[in-house]
Amino acid sequence: MRARYEVVVVGGGHAGAEAAAAAARLGRRTLLLTRERAALGRMSCNPAIGGLAKGQVVREIDALGGLMAHAADRTGIQFKVLNASRGPAVQGLRCQSDRIAYAAEVSELLSRQPSLTIAEGTAAGFLVRGGRLAGLRLEDGSELLCSSVVVTSGTFLRGLVHIGERREEAGRWGEAPCSGLSESLRALGLRLGRMKTGTPPRVHRESIDRSKLLRSAGDGRPRRFSLRSRIEPFPLLPQVDCWLSHTNERTHDLIRANLGRSPLYSGRIVGRGPRYCPSIEDKVVRFPDRERHTIFIEPEGHGTDWTYLGGLSMSLPVGLQLEVVRSLPGLERAEILRPAYAVEYDVVFPEQLEDSLETRALPGLFLAGQVNGTSGYEEAAGQGLVAGANAALVAGGRIGPPFTLGRHEAYIGVMIDDLVTLGADEPYRLLTSRAEHRLLLGAESAYARLVPRAIAAGLLPEKEAEPLLEREARQAAAREALGQLRVVPDRETVATLDRLSVTLAEESTGAGLLRRPDAPESLRGWLEERLPGLLGELDEEEWSRLVNDLRYEGFLRRERESLERVRRAEEKRIPAGFRYAGIPGLSAEAAEKLERHRPRTLGQAARIPGVTAAAVTLLLARLAVRGGEAAA
Repeated sequence: MRARYEVVVVGGGHAGAEAAAAAARLGRRTLLLTRERAALGRMSCNPAIGGLAKGQVVREIDALGGLMAHAADRTGIQFKVLNASRGPAVQGLRCQSDRIAYAAEVSELLSRQPSLTIAEGTAAGFLVRGGRLAGLRLEDGSELLCSSVVVTSGTFLRGLVHIGERREEAGRWGEAPCSGLSESLRALGLRLGRMKTGTPPRVHRESIDRSKLLRSAGDGRPRRFSLRSRIEPFPLLPQVDCWLSHTNERTHDLIRANLGRSPLYSGRIVGRGPRYCPSIEDKVVRFPDRERHTIFIEPEGHGTDWTYLGGLSMSLPVGLQLEVVRSLPGLERAEILRPAYAVEYDVVFPEQLEDSLETRALPGLFLAGQVNGTSGYEEAAGQGLVAGANAALVAGGRIGPPFTLGRHEAYIGVMIDDLVTLGADEPYRLLTSRAEHRLLLGAESAYARLVPRAIAAGLLPEKEAEPLLEREARQAAAREALGQLRVVPDRETVATLDRLSVTLAEESTGAGLLRRPDAPESLRGWLEERLPGLLGELDEEEWSRLVNDLRYEGFLRRERESLERVRRAEEKRIPAGFRYAGIPGLSAEAAEKLERHRPRTLGQAARIPGVTAAAVTLLLARLAVRGGEAAA
């Protein structure tokens, strides 16, 4: 068989779903190739979407026309804003999802996408003609001709599952790995490494004694991820509680006494694991003074007895796992439905990619998700959308620059720049602290930042974008009106505001009153009376964003001014064939790192470990000389 498509996406996880949908939205005839159609959108680990930094990514995906926010809203069974007591820049919306319903929703969204075909099959290698990708070779010997490919193989490249001394070739529990593709990637000259992740045990919900657990409820008034869900609301699924338990001295003693039975400590696992989501063995060893670690007990959905034990990832033998689980309060009689396990897999070191996520080794080949050394559904989905969009542009004979997002535009941009500039020697997780411009990257500003980009790129039709743009227009009109609304301290106004616990000693504006950190919620009604038909149109989240924008206005202005100064220097392009060796004063170490990473801008060069500020100054001078030579 030699079928012909424009774009082929390999893998149907979170990266693959967004990549295929984005390519198809751009009008390219797209094939999503998955080993098992029933596995589309499967939540391999935690049945949850969002969180700190991750929640912002989900909103950004939504603003760019993606699937994840919609699927999360439709299937969420608990919604909660994390860090709600802190500033909006570091808050993060998270939802517990119905795992089975989420996968079904993603599959349904993909099946309704025009220009997209879904087929079962396994990629084994690449067809190359004239130094460019020309198609895929499948394990059954058939070929798929295409102009671009997006590989989103997750943990399946030579995947190896570990449970105690037991090892099994698998990318997920009971799912065969993809073995041939690793060698095909290596044959292109790409450098591959080995990483490791893990998942905790699932226990039967009826075997849990909740009387010994601490209840963890969702928000009383749940927020939704997708703005479309708020514009055209639908009933949420019935909401549920999660629960908290904790490890104790007995748990830790069990683990310490049996570290030799953990493949993580016996040497059987060689892959590097995630720093920010360590196994329970790692926690006990790395934090010996901690008396307890929190365990999050989370239902996996309404139609299943499976319950997820967050924070208890491990790779100990099954019998020992049962002892560890039953050492926890409330789980003394727990019944394990599926044991925890670790999985090792191949990754491609991502500094070998362009910021479009196209490989330098083979034009037309794109990589997204865990194959690039990341962890997390949201990180994978954000990469998938960008890779799918650029694969579509390449397939359409792109003229002009690729679709990329800057660090100042999106958390997705921060992540991709980190990956292609710094690489990843351990599973990468997105954190708010990685974004130097996080004040500008709040979740509620995602639509203002990215909807115009989505429209310009063709990812979001103007008709679909109209309600989103109207919302931004309401925000702008409300801010302007509040800034112009004079509030004079006459007797009646002072008396009215005093009843609202607002003091007014001198003339102010509506915006000035809202900037006060102690401004009461009751002030909204008073202002609505003075601006009828304007503030009343704002929903609760729009009002919250308006108040936050006013209160942080000075900080935001200074951040934008600082950003503009930095951008002028950072965005200076480095020519593709620029030679670093031989630059007077540039150390051999800096030259070697620059040759290896091949940064595209001065800003990327500055973020490479080992490239000093002095080296960047030398580069700037050299580029200025070259610019003068070119002008002459």
